[in-house]
Amino acid sequence: MSAVVVITGASSGFGALTARALAAAGHTVYAGMRQTEGRNAPQVDATAAWASEHDADLRAIELDVSSQESVDRAVTQIEAEHGRIDVLVHNAGHMVVGPAEAFTPDQLAQLYDVNVLSTQRVNRAVLPGMRRRGAGLVIWVSSSSVKGGTPPYLAPYFAAKAGMDSLAVSYAAELARWGVETSIVVPGSFTSGTNHFAHAGHPADAAVEADYETRYAGLMGQVAEKLAALAPDADVSLVSDEIARIVALPAGQRPYRVHIDPADDGSEAVSDLADHTRAEFLTRVGLADLLTVAAASAGAGAAPPDGRQDVR
Repeated sequence: MSAVVVITGASSGFGALTARALAAAGHTVYAGMRQTEGRNAPQVDATAAWASEHDADLRAIELDVSSQESVDRAVTQIEAEHGRIDVLVHNAGHMVVGPAEAFTPDQLAQLYDVNVLSTQRVNRAVLPGMRRRGAGLVIWVSSSSVKGGTPPYLAPYFAAKAGMDSLAVSYAAELARWGVETSIVVPGSFTSGTNHFAHAGHPADAAVEADYETRYAGLMGQVAEKLAALAPDADVSLVSDEIARIVALPAGQRPYRVHIDPADDGSEAVSDLADHTRAEFLTRVGLADLLTVAAASAGAGAAPPDGRQDVR
């Protein structure tokens, strides 16, 4: 069935590709982005042109995840137009590169704001409606860096993604009894096809960065080259296609966590153990029901009455 979907950070990369994949599948998709009348105006025009060309219901919407006011306004507009949001995709994120010590605490706080606190702003706007209906799907775009191999000079970004992933894990249990599903999508290192590396931030403390360059000269370039060599044919559309597949699955049958990691940095093996341990522990403390999602009602984006999501 057609769902009403909102995606954060959908001006480019995974977000833009996911928005188009879901719209092509027949869903009503709101591509959230900031500065729709400013620097992202060309992306707004491109979104409208693609929607017209493909006869798809894809709409750009002003949604700045760093502003609760902007988030609330966007969610209110969508719910006013459709009465619901069936699927929320947490995709907004920002990367920084450089030695961890060279970043100021304020820079880390800004990075956490975009990658972690933004999800809380959007959840607080979207989840009340999902909980009232007893149905919905929250997709978190995580990173294999959370549990996989982690090369140097990406520490602040990795830490922020780990924070977001941790929130996703806790939310999965806390939303289970409301009939709201969670899927954590874990992309690996896609070094082309997104703006992550091209738009990455850099340390504010140039002196410390220069000190590290005396021992780690050209490290980031070496890492990027090696990552690209591990999976030279990796196509970022693998991620958007997987998200579209998850949304298309019957409610109650969506995966709890799925990896798209052509380079295979070990994240999947570690995550499997962590997720198994989580399931085992919740069972031991008498909370096994939080590992499944029972739909409270049927309808757009809802499971049949006996539909359940196995999140182990």
